[in-house]
Amino acid sequence: MRVENHTIHEPPMDLLEFTGKLTCSSDEAFQHIYKSFTAYGYTPMLTERDGKEVVVAKHGIVVATKSDTRLNAILLIATIISTWFVGATMYASELDLLAKYGTERHLIGLEGLVRQVFNQPRLWLGGLPYVITLLAILGVHEMGHYFAARRHKADVTLPYFIPMPFGLGTMGAVIRLKSPIKNRRQLFDIGVAGPLAGLAVAIPLLIIGIATSPVLKQALLPPPGLGQEGNSILYALLKLITKGQALPGGGLDISTNLIAFPAWFGLIVTMINLLPIGQLDGGHVIFSMFGRMQWKIAVVAEIILLGMGTYLAFTTGQILNVWLLWAVLVQIFGLRHPPPLDDLTPLDRKRRIIGWATIVIFFLILTPLPFS
Repeated sequence: MRVENHTIHEPPMDLLEFTGKLTCSSDEAFQHIYKSFTAYGYTPMLTERDGKEVVVAKHGIVVATKSDTRLNAILLIATIISTWFVGATMYASELDLLAKYGTERHLIGLEGLVRQVFNQPRLWLGGLPYVITLLAILGVHEMGHYFAARRHKADVTLPYFIPMPFGLGTMGAVIRLKSPIKNRRQLFDIGVAGPLAGLAVAIPLLIIGIATSPVLKQALLPPPGLGQEGNSILYALLKLITKGQALPGGGLDISTNLIAFPAWFGLIVTMINLLPIGQLDGGHVIFSMFGRMQWKIAVVAEIILLGMGTYLAFTTGQILNVWLLWAVLVQIFGLRHPPPLDDLTPLDRKRRIIGWATIVIFFLILTPLPFS
């Protein structure tokens, strides 16, 4: 770098700033800059300001601490138990529905279902497909992030599953990066790997689930605990291809079994993760493709979330719907994605193509009304 100006900020800021022009490609330059500054205990960031390249170096280096994998194992076991319980309950409900379908008999309530689960061990075996399907999708999603991070030699934890003994049986899973993202290519690879890996498992399982789910009259179908699942373009197409008819249609729809429902929910999880906001997977992808333009895109996305959430609240009575919930959550966690250390090096052509394909996938799995 040909330095034209430099500034030293004294403690407590303890920053060094160098302004000038790079004498080689930004990718190659940052490798030299990073190696040189970290040797002196500084973490550098390469960015641009007023048409000039700027290196901002902050005193201190992130040192990754060793992870205790016992916590990962405990949470995984707890999540298997909680999802298995929910799966067994759903299986009992499914048996009850099919036994009483088309009759005037009332379906058993939640209390009765829970009592059956504890009194009939065979129901746990019937709930096993739910556990395998849901945890396979969530686990592969997070391991996609994990292996992409390891490939880039970033420090990362194994997935932390979050158990929940009601609803779906889990609130998902997360991994934690313990080292800063160096450049947009690393950011893109880690961000996009999870959704694509998860979909590679979710879509085949969803096809199997749809194929093995019965088509019943909608009027006689009681809504599941969360409500009747909504359609996305992809879900509607898969039902059309698998069942040979547009569903819902003609007063008919599939009664999702214990493979179809968690696989469908895998699409919902991926859709939410691909929102172009903050440090969601979509935020990673959009920032790596468009840089700080992501900050403006996130604001537009937040306005759309609020609009969709308000519309659902007034038209369906779902005051606490998924869109209003995420509109609040993203305000808490932040709309803006932080830049990587090298904020200049752009994505290559192959990654940009994958990025645009991921955007298309988002709109294919977008479900405006997840539950009705």
